[in-house]
Amino acid sequence: MRELSAEARLHLYARSLSRRTGTGIHIAALCGALAIIVGVVFGTLSVHPF
Repeated sequence: MRELSAEARLHLYARSLSRRTGTGIHIAALCGALAIIVGVVFGTLSVHPF
């Protein structure tokens, strides 16, 4: 098997880092959306309009 050049290794490392960062952003967005939904639901349950 031939050796990878430094540029190829850097490219592979950057791709794996980008994939992990993208996953983290998706998880943070999902948690934020759920937090907003929970806040709206509990906020409307605590208001007594009548």
